[in-house]
Amino acid sequence: MFEFITYYLWIAILVILLLVIIAKTIRIVPQSYAYVVERIGAYNRTCNVGLHIMIPLLDRVANKVSLKEQVMDFAPQPVITKDNVTMQIDTVVYFQITDPKLFTYGVVRPLNAIENLTATTLRNIIGDLELDETLTSRDIINSRMRAILDEATDPWGIKIHRVEVKNIIPPRDIQEAMEKQMRAERERREAILQAEGKKTAAILTAEGKKESMILEATAEKEAQIARAEGEAEALRLVYEAQAKGIEYINNAKPETAYVTLEGFKALEEVAKGDSTKIIIPSDLQGMASAVTSIAEIVKDPKKKIIGE
Repeated sequence: MFEFITYYLWIAILVILLLVIIAKTIRIVPQSYAYVVERIGAYNRTCNVGLHIMIPLLDRVANKVSLKEQVMDFAPQPVITKDNVTMQIDTVVYFQITDPKLFTYGVVRPLNAIENLTATTLRNIIGDLELDETLTSRDIINSRMRAILDEATDPWGIKIHRVEVKNIIPPRDIQEAMEKQMRAERERREAILQAEGKKTAAILTAEGKKESMILEATAEKEAQIARAEGEAEALRLVYEAQAKGIEYINNAKPETAYVTLEGFKALEEVAKGDSTKIIIPSDLQGMASAVTSIAEIVKDPKKKIIGE
């Protein structure tokens, strides 16, 4: 019975050892990672994505490196500008490991090395700029830092993609002065905008009055033209009516007595005027007899005037 138990115990031990050896022998590298493999303490190879066979007791994974783009947010660093103003600036660095071998063997604690290198580079760049330039030259600072850091970290197998200055914090007294300056600038711009608005409104009002006067003058002109044309048309119609009346009288061939009577009426109208002289026709007697004949006709319509 004891021998039977010992036999199965050895079998279990062998199975466990076999599983351990298989686990040490087979390594699966996931996506976006690379394994740096050493053999007997020396660099052997870099394993990328997939299944890899290791030699037990001889091969080991020295470093598991992520190939994704990584972000490091550094704490604010004290820097001094060219005009001796001390401020706090924090930065963000976007980098990617491009060579796992260099990253593993190039420098001790590479992430700390990037942080220290970033702080040193930032101090050197800000030291060449004055306060106003520092506050308005973020893009220049970012590009210069990226170029310097990318060149310095290339032997470490690191690629610097971007460097961003997050916050620039000047001293409190400078912040208050800047706030006063910005407030004054906003008030100045507001005054300019109000003046321009009033100017524009006055111009628009004047242009509106001008256009209104032009429209009124044009309307008055057109009205006068219309009235003149109406009066001309009325006179034309009157004259046409008079001409037609004369033509009608001529066509009717009126008798002498009627014409003479109309002459007396005209003479009566002339006598009502302010003239002191009245010209009387020479055939006044003939006109009188004609008037008598007309009066008789009026009294007795059956009688006829006998003209000479």
